[in-house]
Amino acid sequence: MDTVIVSQKYQIVIPKRVRESLGILPGQRMRVLVYKGQIVLVPVLPVQQMRGFLRGMDAPFIREEADRI
Repeated sequence: MDTVIVSQKYQIVIPKRVRESLGILPGQRMRVLVYKGQIVLVPVLPVQQMRGFLRGMDAPFIREEADRI
C-alpha cells in the first residue's frame, strides 16, 4: 500500500504505480467522492469510452404501476 503526503496547498501526488495501473494521464479529470469516511478518486471517462459498458448486465427488477407514465 502506498502512502502520500498532503502538501500545505492540500495537494497529493498519485503514486506512479497507481497511475500506471489505472492509465491515469496528466490533465485527466477525476471525480472526488467521500464514501464511508474515505476519499475516492474516479476517473472521468469520455462518452466514447463508455459505449457498451453495460452490455451483458443482468438487472432484473419488478416495476410497479406507478413507474409507468
